[in-house]
Amino acid sequence: MESATKNRQSVATLRAVIERAYGAGQVPEGDDFATELSYGWFNALYWLRLRDGSQAVLKIAPPADVPVMTREHGMLRNEIAAMKIVAERSGVPLPRIHHVDLSGDLIDADYFLMEYVDAPCFGIAAEAGEMTEAQVDEGFVHLGELNRDLCEIVGPHFGPLDGPDFSTWREAATALFEDTLQDGLRAEFQMAWSYDELRETWASHAHVLDEVAEPRFVEVDLWAKNSMIRDGRIVAIIDHERALWGDPLMEAGLTGLDLPAFPDPAPFMRGFGLSDLTQSQRTRRRLYTLLLAVTMAVEGPYRAQEPAQRAWAAEQLDIAMGLLGRTR
Repeated sequence: MESATKNRQSVATLRAVIERAYGAGQVPEGDDFATELSYGWFNALYWLRLRDGSQAVLKIAPPADVPVMTREHGMLRNEIAAMKIVAERSGVPLPRIHHVDLSGDLIDADYFLMEYVDAPCFGIAAEAGEMTEAQVDEGFVHLGELNRDLCEIVGPHFGPLDGPDFSTWREAATALFEDTLQDGLRAEFQMAWSYDELRETWASHAHVLDEVAEPRFVEVDLWAKNSMIRDGRIVAIIDHERALWGDPLMEAGLTGLDLPAFPDPAPFMRGFGLSDLTQSQRTRRRLYTLLLAVTMAVEGPYRAQEPAQRAWAAEQLDIAMGLLGRTR
């Protein structure tokens, strides 16, 4: 996917990265050792083949001078922290990190190299019709099971993994929402809904967030496309950059409860261990859908997205507002 934030690099720079991480003996010959992996909206991602035939994946944050949204500052470092938590405190499979470079001297941004997982992307394989309906269903059940395990991890505070800390989930979630609104205002981005209408809608329902008393590890971005599958089982979870301490009802696998454009959440919910939601739980979930919809809308100018993508995001925002009792 195309985005203004992707920090693409030359072959020479990729060679230097390999030498620093793996040694001069692993620098490949020729210029065909690197392939850009095009899916994903934010970071640049490369599949690399080293001289001995082994493989790795390079992930690069946006350049420092490219405007990004508030939550996206330092997001690669958040992903590294999240991967450490998952590796140390769960049995959920994920790629091993090989090398981290936060120096900024080879590339004008943070980057890391990690294990290459030789398995198809679950979401892409499902969309391409490469899996039967039963296999897709089983994949979502397993994804839900793994996501449930992640949400069993208890954190020290609400909010971003490395802070700022919040003592309540209402404060943390409201700060995320307000940051997103401020990002839109900074970009002078106009939505069909005024910023005051969005803010008032959130505030009028935010009391339900006080039900969340214990901060749990929340991936936030665990879509089917952020998992790899082999023989019907998820073998790796990727893209942990938006993880935070919060409410498990915020997980991406539940988005289809509110937005029909997203996958049916029923099989995910079976694995996640969730059936019927109470009315207040439904409201919490709808608030997270509103946050997602506003985020997708405001991302438009920051990603330099095409008009069709922006129009789709606007439709999702209309649905999210309608679920919270607002119509135009």
